[in-house]
Amino acid sequence: MKTVYIGSSEFSLRVLRAVAEALRPELVLTRAPAARGRGRQVASTPVALGARELGFDVLEPARLADAGDRIAALAPELIVLCAYGGIVREPLLSSFEILNVHPSLLPRWRGAAPVERAIMAGDEATGVSLMRLVVELDAGPVCLARAVAIAPDDDYGRLAARLADLAGELLLEALPGPRRYVEQTADGVTYAEKLTAADRELDPRRPAAELERKVRALHPHIGARLPGGLGVLTARVADAAVAPGALVAADGRLLYGATPGTLELLVVQPSGRRAMDAAAYLRGHAV
Repeated sequence: MKTVYIGSSEFSLRVLRAVAEALRPELVLTRAPAARGRGRQVASTPVALGARELGFDVLEPARLADAGDRIAALAPELIVLCAYGGIVREPLLSSFEILNVHPSLLPRWRGAAPVERAIMAGDEATGVSLMRLVVELDAGPVCLARAVAIAPDDDYGRLAARLADLAGELLLEALPGPRRYVEQTADGVTYAEKLTAADRELDPRRPAAELERKVRALHPHIGARLPGGLGVLTARVADAAVAPGALVAADGRLLYGATPGTLELLVVQPSGRRAMDAAAYLRGHAV
């Protein structure tokens, strides 16, 4: 079967690696090189780098529409799209069967940040849905979906890795066909809005349990932080009483007051510095 793969992120690359031998895409499309990471150096996407290592032909257009003629010339029987980070528009959208890999149990958590939002919300489970792409955001019919439990200590890194592996398994099931699509229900639709700088802040007016979930949801790829800028990589809810918004040292622990409850900061990262455990931070900083 002649296929094209479209994706950009580390998640998308992990999925591509899982199905590389079965899929063997004629072309891999990804976002154009851009400033990435802390140093803001211009670099290709993880998919571009990984797909070239796998020996696939890679195209990095500024806009997906710029590759329309190339895709049309290939006449793929199926396009697989996973975490591309851009909008697919007409005529590409209706010209081909586009199978979108989405890491949630649709219709819950349509949108840009489904893994992070599931952890933040305290969901007990999430999953992967294989959906036919349509104009409306993540609203297309689903051909396969499977759930995974969210463990109490799952962070984004661990959960996303499991979901990527599951996505690979589902794609291997779906590729041979026939793919029978079922429309999503109108009930239970939620949206995983794109993460902003405000989402990173650990607001002391929120419960400690909610802040702990936010720390896990943003680790290790984005990172949460206190209002003063101190990065928080790992944390847990503490059995202690601290005033909301206060950062205090108590018995060698670094504690942050919430409403209600208290968060113990286990690994932190001062601005411009390396990550360190709370004990190391307390040795060099007055709290």
